[in-house]
Amino acid sequence: MSLIIEARGRNYPPHKICDFILISGEPYADHPLSGVGLIARVLASQGWRVGVIGRPNWRRPEEFQRLGRPRLAFGITSGSMDSLLRNYTALKRARARDPHSRYYSGIPDRAVIVYSNILRHLFPGVPLIIGGVEASLRRLAHYDYWENRIRRSILLDSRADILVYGPGEMQILEIARRLEEKRELEGIAGTCILSRKVPEGFTLLPSFEQVQEDKEAFLAMQRLISIRQGLAQQHGNLYVLQFPFPDYRPEFLDWIYSLPFSRTIPPDFPELKLAQFSIVSHRGCIGQCSFCALSLHQGDRIISRSEEAIIEEVDKLTHHPDFKGIIDDVGGPTANMYGMDCPFPCSQGECLKCPKLDRSHSRLIDLLRRLRERPGIKKVFVRSGIRFDLAMASLEYLEELINYHLSGRLKIAPEHISPQVLRLMNKPTYNLDEFRRLFEKINKGKKQYLKCYFMVAHPGTTKKEAAELADYLNKWRGHGPDPVEGVQIFTPTPMTRSTCMYYTGKDPLTGEKVYVPRSYKEKKEQKRMLLAIRRSGSNRN
Repeated sequence: MSLIIEARGRNYPPHKICDFILISGEPYADHPLSGVGLIARVLASQGWRVGVIGRPNWRRPEEFQRLGRPRLAFGITSGSMDSLLRNYTALKRARARDPHSRYYSGIPDRAVIVYSNILRHLFPGVPLIIGGVEASLRRLAHYDYWENRIRRSILLDSRADILVYGPGEMQILEIARRLEEKRELEGIAGTCILSRKVPEGFTLLPSFEQVQEDKEAFLAMQRLISIRQGLAQQHGNLYVLQFPFPDYRPEFLDWIYSLPFSRTIPPDFPELKLAQFSIVSHRGCIGQCSFCALSLHQGDRIISRSEEAIIEEVDKLTHHPDFKGIIDDVGGPTANMYGMDCPFPCSQGECLKCPKLDRSHSRLIDLLRRLRERPGIKKVFVRSGIRFDLAMASLEYLEELINYHLSGRLKIAPEHISPQVLRLMNKPTYNLDEFRRLFEKINKGKKQYLKCYFMVAHPGTTKKEAAELADYLNKWRGHGPDPVEGVQIFTPTPMTRSTCMYYTGKDPLTGEKVYVPRSYKEKKEQKRMLLAIRRSGSNRN
């Protein structure tokens, strides 16, 4: 196996040329939950020598030169989050700039563009591969909340040779093979490139120039965005081509998560320390919430790993020197979607509405039971959030989860209670009270609680809907601990239906006009309503 190198304050010997050098806005961790760590392992497993430079100081170009010139390419990512989301609040206030602050990100705004242009200057002619969330969600013309304008594809501003959208393991292996063989990079599933022509069968989106000038064109583009087909969008005399998403299979996920990760977490990556012994059970999400771009990044179908592969990974953890018998989490984007793989693929992408969807949770129940019976395992936690409307379809699953797998609280994301707002969020008008009663009944005698995430200032949310949610929560607070885990002000991120509503004032699916809370004053007011705890008729923050 090739050596995985990390450039952490040292120069790599010049005779050891790397095939690939990966640049990340996050510290490097040899861990399956680290995007750059995962890509490094996948490449190294196939014989390529990989160097990693984690969180370089972009003000010091010499940090990008530590490992020299790669033989094949640079891979560039901002990390697990868009750099602007990391650096600014929903009200566009800069987060901490002090390097010693816990909120200091250490990465520049638009990190992928900054890193790419530094490398293009220092290493002319070396292919640049961009990927991760920031590149993935900015692959086409998009509304940029921080500049309040339409920006062109990040492919042009970064001057990259190819963009990888989605997780990227299948793509990077094919890219590596083609670079090794000196072949063209066109046509790789799950990638975007620039071209002067549009391949046959591709859907032509409104051009960058059209969506920049006309909000109706932006609405039309939103309706056409899909990961299941080839897309082309003109930018001047070039086209951004998006090739369809790759066909991930359970056996491929089993393979990549079986790679020999050390699970060593560097001291400057404390957020990953909390998940050191977590297990990824599946990928994708069938929720398709309007404000979330996950389905356009990780896929709108569930791909579950085999039970045997997950058990084998857990058994390996019992031999880790730092393992104390506690599995931190078993889950994915939504923990209880494991096993909901669709055996009847269709073009609709509406799994939650499909009567054939298996809501029994039978595979997940069996998996959890088998995991906690493994030698050396004391506790298996489920700390990822669950989709509670799905969980209500299986009383057996809820009993299993509540009785054996909680660490004191169960995370759910109702987001709101208004039918109108929930409809615009593409979340069902479920009965939260019914779930609360069910949870309390099963949980009787245990000191475990629901912790909920809510969203304010989403398109369609007036002060009236915010006040109704605040009243609902204060009645709930009157009967026990505060149920609010977090209140998020809606932040428009690229490619989502909700962002389209925010920018255009219309729902792209129906064409109806939508009220949009735009002023910072109103956004803060809605958040304060939810955080205020009412005692004896008075408020206190």
